[in-house]
Amino acid sequence: MTPSDSAEFLAADIGGTHARIARVQSQDDRIVVLEQHVVPVAGSRSLAALLEDRPASITVAAIAVAGAIASNGDVLSQNLPWPISAAQVAREAGLEHVGLVNDFEAVAHAIPHIRPDALTHVCGPRDAIANTAIALGPGTSMGTAVRFGDGRVMPSEAGHASLAPGTPRECDLVRWLLEHRSHVDNDRVLSGPGLLEAYRGLCALDGAATLHATPAEVVAAAGKGSDALALEAVELFCAMLGAFAGDLVATFHADGVYLAGGVAAHVKAFLPAGGFEQRFIDKGVLRPMMERVPVRLVEEPHLGVIGAAAWYLGRHGNRSE
Repeated sequence: MTPSDSAEFLAADIGGTHARIARVQSQDDRIVVLEQHVVPVAGSRSLAALLEDRPASITVAAIAVAGAIASNGDVLSQNLPWPISAAQVAREAGLEHVGLVNDFEAVAHAIPHIRPDALTHVCGPRDAIANTAIALGPGTSMGTAVRFGDGRVMPSEAGHASLAPGTPRECDLVRWLLEHRSHVDNDRVLSGPGLLEAYRGLCALDGAATLHATPAEVVAAAGKGSDALALEAVELFCAMLGAFAGDLVATFHADGVYLAGGVAAHVKAFLPAGGFEQRFIDKGVLRPMMERVPVRLVEEPHLGVIGAAAWYLGRHGNRSE
């Protein structure tokens, strides 16, 4: 089922920490967010329960979720507190149709709808137009997707690919992480929980006490300059994030990067001096190419729901389910 032009429908962005639920409309090829509310995921009995508070006239929901979507409509995720399937959510929430999409696949679909004033230049040419763009962002986990020039979007689980250290200190951190698990992926450092674990690892390597219990506390201490290891953890995070973004650009021969996710916004002040650009462009013979790739930080509070809505309308725009 497709919402007609100007008809309201639900769009949601379900992360590992927060759920954003919005009423949206399609107006002249624009996605208009009428109302959005944010609720914590923890404590909610199900995804369907989050969708119950809506006008009775709304029968369609487009939902971006932090996980991989299987061919049968089930969600594969270690970050959500309940199992999810499209059919079950529709049935329990009393909706005629539910569409599920990976959260960063949705972000990639949102790129054409991002307002210019919601973008902050990080590095590269300021006015360059991206044809093939990487969407990535650290949150509860690392989300990634690729948007091609013809509008096609390819979801990615690059957050689960192996983390690549680039300095002796990063090698020491990865060795410490390997003492506790057999696989160290990008999520393990390049996420909110990963930033905290990187801080704990640096403390362990230096035989220092851990003074902070949350990623926010680590970032706050780094900003105050009150904890050298907290500052090192944030700067290491920024540098490895730049290296990871550059790896994706080189892999897909992309010419633009859109950096989203809650953690990216929190470390915004550290990106310029934290080694992001240096590690982003440090790709050997590809360095001249990397220097021409713009990286922009997205700070759009409705990004996920706009992306979910754009994905749904693009997928179902001219046919009924």
